[in-house]
Amino acid sequence: MALPVVKLGTLAVKTFSKPIANRIKKQATHHPKFRQFIINLAQANHRFTTQIQRRIYGRATDVAIRPLNEEKAVQAAADLAGELFVFSVAGAALIFEVQRSSRSEARKEELRRQELEAMKRRDEELAREVELLRQRVEELDRLANGRGLTEGFRGDS
Repeated sequence: MALPVVKLGTLAVKTFSKPIANRIKKQATHHPKFRQFIINLAQANHRFTTQIQRRIYGRATDVAIRPLNEEKAVQAAADLAGELFVFSVAGAALIFEVQRSSRSEARKEELRRQELEAMKRRDEELAREVELLRQRVEELDRLANGRGLTEGFRGDS
């Protein structure tokens, strides 16, 4: 029962994170310091991805890469920031779910260990009881042999 609720909660968190991601995108385009930061980030990302693409397609990599114009850079970085936020929320939800599952498994394992210990203790108790009963039977046999009553106890005829 708890698992569907957790999954539903995880889905809700991811769904609610998308408007927050959109808000981050909007702020990225308006806030001057953040805007410059994301422009620099977008340009670095553009240079990196362009170099990777050139290597993949076997083109020259020592060629100068033209920077993105400011608006494209802002839009690309804002999209990247929004996607990173959604991805981070999803990653955090995944980590939470794995930890929750791990704790649940640890509790189950502890219960199994305790049950096994209880069964071992019960087995040891039963072994002691059997040993006590064996000693009593031997004692009764000795007493019966001493009085000549073995035929009645053992059925030796």
